[in-house]
Amino acid sequence: MSATRLEHDLLGDYQVPVNAYWGVHTARAVDNFPISGVPIGHYRSLIKALAIVKQATAQANFELGELPADITEAIYKACQEVAEGKFDNEFVVDAIQGGAGTSTNMNANEVIANRAIEIMGGSKGDYNIVHPLNHVNKSQSTNDVYPTALKLALILEINELLVAMAHLQGAFQGKADEFKDVIKMGRTQLQDAVPMTLGQEFATFSRMTMEDIQRLQETIPLLREINLGGTAIGTGLNAPAGYAQKACSILSKLSGFDFVVAEDMVEATQDAGVFVMVSGVLKRIAVKLSKTSNDLRLLSSGPRAGLDEINLPPRQAGSSIMPGKVNPVIPEVVNQIAFAVIGNDVTVTMAAEAGQLQLNAFEPIMCRALMMSITQLRQGCYVLADACVSGITANVEKLRLSVEHSIGLVTVISPVLGYENATIVAQKALADDTSVREVVLELGLMTEAQFDELLGNIDALVRPRTS
Repeated sequence: MSATRLEHDLLGDYQVPVNAYWGVHTARAVDNFPISGVPIGHYRSLIKALAIVKQATAQANFELGELPADITEAIYKACQEVAEGKFDNEFVVDAIQGGAGTSTNMNANEVIANRAIEIMGGSKGDYNIVHPLNHVNKSQSTNDVYPTALKLALILEINELLVAMAHLQGAFQGKADEFKDVIKMGRTQLQDAVPMTLGQEFATFSRMTMEDIQRLQETIPLLREINLGGTAIGTGLNAPAGYAQKACSILSKLSGFDFVVAEDMVEATQDAGVFVMVSGVLKRIAVKLSKTSNDLRLLSSGPRAGLDEINLPPRQAGSSIMPGKVNPVIPEVVNQIAFAVIGNDVTVTMAAEAGQLQLNAFEPIMCRALMMSITQLRQGCYVLADACVSGITANVEKLRLSVEHSIGLVTVISPVLGYENATIVAQKALADDTSVREVVLELGLMTEAQFDELLGNIDALVRPRTS
């Protein structure tokens, strides 16, 4: 049996592993919440954010005369080590937990306190030197620390997602440029529509991604409004005068982000609307990435009995029974990421709605859902760009022939021949399994020169007339 140390809380004594940096509160949370099997230490940005918040609060308390210099210095150094990732494995509380994040906050308080104790020459568990609550958590509540840390963590994660999305957008734009003169048929409701270029199709993917980047960037200013200093319900009870502004200012300097104190701390403590907003934007990104993946799968379908307009890079053998089959596995995994993100959005929505009175107790599940969504979207963007989009090729000749043989060309000649004559041409071309060109010439509706002049200019066919 491993050595233990005795710790005590409201419920009584508890034996804690002697080498653990966490203490009794964390231990009880581990017992209470064997839920997902994923500890909070898995979320690197959250642990980093918690450490930076605790640094800021310690410094604010010191400057306001609430903490002595030696304890402040020890806490500060301990927080720095936690922020650097040296103690991630000590954050053992399950990501899904009751208590509005109290277990996460206490896990951080205990790890920081015990490391600070060591820095000051003491042994883990000697809370007479540095106490998790009296010192590390001074002037704080879970109810202002946890959402503040979550907002900082989300900003860190979102910035990484933005980089990944820009990478994907660049891959789409590269193909848009490569295929700018490749003529093809556009489709509406899966039916032949009018000509376009394959470059325009990929430019659309690029533009959609760019717009989602802009929407995601717009969430960051909302996340910079925090309730740190509001303590339990936003009234600032047990925090000294000037603490909120000072802690916010220090947090801004430490994190590199310009945080602001919420105008109404009571409202900010109970309102989870910003997390709903972020989740909604993530869902928007997921929906459009999934639509794009659907298009890539459809355009590459075949190779003989499908559209077969583009070729996706082969990534792996596709069947245990059908030799030679290669499946569009990269778009398929992006689809599945999107489904998960949409489900996570429902989770965030319901958790935000379930808040009661002065506090929303369900921010831990919001945290888990948002972190999962951002992480998976980030990886999905890189995989889609590097393992799929960058290697796409076009079946140029097949695309050109499909335009020439398409009934959709009647739309181009309709202004010249009139809608009724164009309809007759379409019907006859379908019935005779011939081209629009052949029918027009057969019926003497246009000369070869007239037809070729009308359809020979790609720019005139596929690009809007702006002047």
